[in-house]
Amino acid sequence: MKTVSIVNVTSYTGVELLRMLAGHPEFVVTSVTARSNAGKRLDEVFPQLAALRYTSAEHAGAVNPAMVLTEEPAQTDLAFVCLPHAAAAEAIVTLLERGIKVVDLSADFRLRDVQEYELWYKHTHPAPALLETAVYGLCERYRDEIERADLVANPGCYATSSILALIPAFAAGIIEPDVIIDAKSGVSGAGRGLTLSTHYAEVNEDVSAYSITGHRHLPEIIQEVLRAAEAGEHGVANAPRITFMTHLMPMTRGILASCYATLKERVSTADVRALYERYYANEPFVRIVDQPPHTKWSYGSNFCFIHPFVDERTGRLVVFSCLDNLVKGASGQAIQNANRMCGLAETAGLSMIAVYP
Repeated sequence: MKTVSIVNVTSYTGVELLRMLAGHPEFVVTSVTARSNAGKRLDEVFPQLAALRYTSAEHAGAVNPAMVLTEEPAQTDLAFVCLPHAAAAEAIVTLLERGIKVVDLSADFRLRDVQEYELWYKHTHPAPALLETAVYGLCERYRDEIERADLVANPGCYATSSILALIPAFAAGIIEPDVIIDAKSGVSGAGRGLTLSTHYAEVNEDVSAYSITGHRHLPEIIQEVLRAAEAGEHGVANAPRITFMTHLMPMTRGILASCYATLKERVSTADVRALYERYYANEPFVRIVDQPPHTKWSYGSNFCFIHPFVDERTGRLVVFSCLDNLVKGASGQAIQNANRMCGLAETAGLSMIAVYP
């Protein structure tokens, strides 16, 4: 068994980690923090955890609902950090010094260029030296590096969906560098903080675009599709130019990214589908499907569904990609990374299918 802590368990990503780790065969949650609720039992904060059975003599489950929340995490094998950016980096420095492996669910270590980070996040990076050793936590690209890492930067939710949709095409060199991504997300992506823009009466029966001058997940999308292009057999002639538009949908969970790129030469939908199937042939959580996916297909699961096809009239590649922003876009992917870091099966604790309806 591996002991794990969840730093800031009262976030949406923190409680989703609890839900998923409750059934994990190898991870046992032994420490949970939440400064505003320190001293309370876990099941006082999350009454639904009373459904779990636990005995102190033998672990009958991986989460003890009677556990007391603390201000600082205990010594564990691994920590999931669910703090906001900047605060996450400061906490991670201490955790690494204590010899604890870390999966960071914030944005603090996703970008390799500190200047790029400071441009998009509008503050000085608290631990820039760690950018050299942090590994971007996309198992579909970096599983070997993740296995050797002490610090893994969990990708953003929009970024995960968009990158998985585009890297096969960029790696194969079949598309021009100009790409448009039209992405839509459920409200939980904004977190638990109370704001007017996520108020029920404001969001219900409404769709709106936001961050139209530049969403913070854009630089990591550019970073990763460029690396895929550079690693591909055709190399890269021009840096990608990506227009990335995000929309808020009146639903709790889910991301649907619709990606559009001009093909360098005419290819068929069958050829493109075969390319994507080869690229993801051995990936346990990516599925190439024969129709445009629905966000409900991924609700509560760690799967990403991708549908590529060619618009014959315009000569464009169109790729639809969907996932649950709290699972494959956050906590599920974090567990996938933690499994690799601890030498476990990558799929451990992640076999659940979507909730339907």
